[in-house]
Amino acid sequence: MNEIDKSKLPVHVAIIMDGNGRWAKKRGFPRVQGHQKGTETVREVVKASREIGIKWLTLYAFSEENWKRSDLEISALMNLLEKFLRQELKEMTEKGIRLRAIGRLHKLPASTRELLLKTIDETSGGTQMTLTLALSYGGRQEILDALRKVGTMVEKGLLRAEEIEKRHLTASLYEPEMPDPDLLIRTSGEYRISNFLLWEIAYTELYITPTLWPDFSKEEYLKAIAEFQRRERRFGAAE
Repeated sequence: MNEIDKSKLPVHVAIIMDGNGRWAKKRGFPRVQGHQKGTETVREVVKASREIGIKWLTLYAFSEENWKRSDLEISALMNLLEKFLRQELKEMTEKGIRLRAIGRLHKLPASTRELLLKTIDETSGGTQMTLTLALSYGGRQEILDALRKVGTMVEKGLLRAEEIEKRHLTASLYEPEMPDPDLLIRTSGEYRISNFLLWEIAYTELYITPTLWPDFSKEEYLKAIAEFQRRERRFGAAE
């Protein structure tokens, strides 16, 4: 904590939470036990983010591609999500944490979607931090959905094709007010973006750690923040 400069914090941290299954396999546990342990890490990282002053935190919780997993694992993940929402509602409202969600939320089970939207509504007054869950999310899918919105504007005569600018696409993303991530953390040592926030991470700093998500501690999270603060961000400008 002593290494963190509160005046140079990333505004938005995004995390690819990878390694739950491998964590469980190494220990001879069922995969769902890895996901259960991973929710504890979520709580620790959310708490640490709020304590140091991170304003936006986005977690890759369930990708569009994750629908290919077994029905048993998907059901377990949805149950864990519902349990997390119920358990954390009081904490989020008391600590001023606003919950948001991005992705093709209509694909979520009805009970999960209903509880998610209810929690989003009940935390909407939070001003200390915005916690965004990427659910049934894919970066390419988000861009496609945004393009369809822009195309509809063109069809209706509200916008001409030659007038389309970056801002039109940005305004059509799932969460237009969300700032681009300053820092993207990926656990488990994989060097992939995995279809996450493809439009938004054009100039995002990347931090890769071999640590599996269930073992990702507050100390390592702060280490990633400190590493970010040591980097020089030029956004394409000359040195």
